[in-house]
Amino acid sequence: MPNFIFMIKTILSIAGRPGLFKLVNQGKNMLIVESLKDGKRTPAYAHDKVVSLGDIAIYTNEGDVPLSDVFEVIKEKNNGNAVDVKKMSDSEVRAYFAEILPEFDDERVYTNDIRKVFAWYNQLIAVGITEFKDKEIAEDQAADEAEKADEAEVTK
Repeated sequence: MPNFIFMIKTILSIAGRPGLFKLVNQGKNMLIVESLKDGKRTPAYAHDKVVSLGDIAIYTNEGDVPLSDVFEVIKEKNNGNAVDVKKMSDSEVRAYFAEILPEFDDERVYTNDIRKVFAWYNQLIAVGITEFKDKEIAEDQAADEAEKADEAEVTK
């Protein structure tokens, strides 16, 4: 499977179009994208609002959390299975998301955004994308956190 940076950076959301898309190629003033759902290739022009999943983060009270980290927690909580939030009320969706990301900013993260995160997660799982973080990147982050914890202990 391709590494995390390649995978997440090349998965796109395009405003006004349902589903997620994989970046296939770039042309002059357009991108060639392929639907993850049906594999159809179409152009996305410069005027289309295109966002890479790798550039999305969720607001929290302490800062922002990358979407890939949120996907990893959802995957762990659901044992790699899809999440069915269609039958949940808005308050149930928010409560479930609070179990996944307790520190999310309740005022700036809207229920529709949360539903979209779950829908994107489900689409990625459906096409077999189950690794949201590259192992090397995750190990580097763990080492950095351990080093910061050691430094904090030394300064006490």
